[in-house]
Amino acid sequence: MDNQHRKIAGYRELTQDDIDLMNRVKAVGAELLALQAALAGRLSTDLEVKQAAAKASKLAPEHESSPECVELRRFLAAEPLRWAAIAKTDIQTGVMALVRAIAQPEGC
Repeated sequence: MDNQHRKIAGYRELTQDDIDLMNRVKAVGAELLALQAALAGRLSTDLEVKQAAAKASKLAPEHESSPECVELRRFLAAEPLRWAAIAKTDIQTGVMALVRAIAQPEGC
């Protein structure tokens, strides 16, 4: 693109190597975000399966200690969906930080 090397206020002029590196960072970031989304989807499915199994195992209130209920409590205590969401934010932050390291804006 012709406008790739135009000066943006507050930023230095980027070389083609800078632009190529920035594009690599963005591509790897997109790949990581796709992996995170796949994991979050799998975890959501796991939660639904574990909830259904726990519900099916409780024929009476005293069955709260069934292996399925114990597994659901373990899963919920580990907070995997929360950690997957944190990972998404951290990936986005990391990509932004790498791009900023390449662009080297003035000020701020």
